[in-house]
Amino acid sequence: MTRILIADDYDVVRTGLRAILSGQSGWVVVAEAEDGRQAVDLAVETQPDVAILDCQLPVLNGVDATREIRSCQPRTEVLIFTMQESEPLLRELLEAGARGYLLKSDARQFLIAAVAALAQHKPFFTGGVSETLLTAYLSRGPAGDGALTARERSVVQLIAEGHSNRAAAQILGVSQKTVEGHRAAAMRKAKVNSTAHLVRYAVRTRVVEP
Repeated sequence: MTRILIADDYDVVRTGLRAILSGQSGWVVVAEAEDGRQAVDLAVETQPDVAILDCQLPVLNGVDATREIRSCQPRTEVLIFTMQESEPLLRELLEAGARGYLLKSDARQFLIAAVAALAQHKPFFTGGVSETLLTAYLSRGPAGDGALTARERSVVQLIAEGHSNRAAAQILGVSQKTVEGHRAAAMRKAKVNSTAHLVRYAVRTRVVEP
């Protein structure tokens, strides 16, 4: 029996995935989550074989949720299900422990194959993503000085979602001073000087969805 967790903030997406996956012999969807924190909690509770995570989950994004799930449930493989095809994001997700990356535009053709591969602890990346990864690792170039780190992206996401520095610190499990430091670094890299401009930056760069 292959146990699957689905995490996406859109109910229609979760419903569609559940319908497809539940139709496979020996597969069962054991939990559904609306945000990253809920996804981590449910992964600990239900111990799925495969967790399918949207990359832009609210509260705790896909990168941080992946990192926490892989830390507390190392037997759970993570498949990132997203509309984004970004070299820096791919690097962050691989470092966080994700072993699968599926573009939503490729879901009809590759979803079953992706989950089947991860259930056997094999990596899965669609063709376009594989080419992006190959190009990135062959170049071996570090992210540019203006690129946000994974933690800076997490802080920016939470600020853009309306959380205070204190609330963001509680969600991420760090001190408020640490959040303030990451926020300041992100604002410096984004070349903005107000929260409103930082929110616009987050939307423009797809740290959060508009």
